[in-house]
Amino acid sequence: MRSVLEPGTPIDGAAEFDASGLIIVPGLVQAHVHLCQTLFRGLSEARPLLRWLRERIWPLEGAHDPETLRASANLGIAELLLGGTTSVLDMGTVHHTDALFQSAKETGIRYTGGKALMDTGEDVPASLAETTSHSLAQSDRLADRWHGDAGGRLRYAYCPRFVLSCTPEALRGVAERSRRNGMVIHTHASEQPDEAAIVRAAYGQPNIATLRSMGIQGPGTVLAHGVWPEAEEITMMATDGTHVVHCPSSNMKLGSGVIPLRAYRDSGVNVALGADGAACSNHLDAWQELRLAGLLASMASGPGVVDATAIFELATIAGARALGLSDRIGSIEAGKAADLVAITSDAPVASGGGSTYTRLVYGTRATDVRHVWVDGHQVVRDGALTTLDLKDTMASADAARHQVAARLGIDLDAD
Repeated sequence: MRSVLEPGTPIDGAAEFDASGLIIVPGLVQAHVHLCQTLFRGLSEARPLLRWLRERIWPLEGAHDPETLRASANLGIAELLLGGTTSVLDMGTVHHTDALFQSAKETGIRYTGGKALMDTGEDVPASLAETTSHSLAQSDRLADRWHGDAGGRLRYAYCPRFVLSCTPEALRGVAERSRRNGMVIHTHASEQPDEAAIVRAAYGQPNIATLRSMGIQGPGTVLAHGVWPEAEEITMMATDGTHVVHCPSSNMKLGSGVIPLRAYRDSGVNVALGADGAACSNHLDAWQELRLAGLLASMASGPGVVDATAIFELATIAGARALGLSDRIGSIEAGKAADLVAITSDAPVASGGGSTYTRLVYGTRATDVRHVWVDGHQVVRDGALTTLDLKDTMASADAARHQVAARLGIDLDAD
């Protein structure tokens, strides 16, 4: 955006868009998603985190090929764009990561992501297990190939899955690379009590502190979930500038707990928002996550302690900070990219008084999104995708889901 003008200012030589009856907001940012899991929606129900991973999600991820992974990514991106999410921080699976970047490149979303690193761990299937050297080498190859592609719209992130599936050598290797080249580190931490207890037993210190001891810290580090931090770890994160991502639906669905949002905010930790994966939250809708984040904050800390403006920022400027892109996205300002969302203001749920932020956080639905632009290119027009055919995308995803399930002997009709 070259400039932000007063209403009615004449513009010579520029295309005009009539925004009558619409609310224009910054493109939403989700700082933790798993596009590789979109096909697995509904396939791992009623399981806590570690069983959810070991019994279903890891085997399913290991059964992907490049074509099924691309179908999963396309379906996820379709849902994201239609709902007004213009930027994501994604964690891929171990293999076929080029397919994720190719999908992001063609669909127009602003994408930061990378391959998952998994070089150790209990019950990690052979289809996902890698040596440390191969995992780091593949990360290097992908970073060289994709970081900065599509005019900077695509960026690489190092994605060690979590402490339980990564050796100290892998974690230190990622930290060293990030220090050298400035690329984001994206990992999970302290999502669930059993996970945190296993890490403490193995390393003699809590989860986030363990990551910190291996160099996973600072403004280039994004920790997904962070539901069970120790008090001193919150202080560490604030001191280091480490980001955390609130994933309300996922944490509730898996029974993981509720993030201490107020404690993070009071300590100065930047908190972003993410729907996680469709396999655990059953959707990728940022508006649902915003509403839940606001409701959970009221329940935990009292009404109004974290107001609607602050909640909305979780999916805008705070998300941009987590991605290291606050100078480019996250707000509507001259000099920033034109990542914009136009929302109808005439839906029944949008009627009434109060602040616009209250209406956005508690009353907006993905179906209220009418138009979406990423870097000035319209990717949703009148509620329809411009870069994907939704019917074909859904048909391809359905076929891919059956292929992956068949490889594991899963009966989709029985499950």
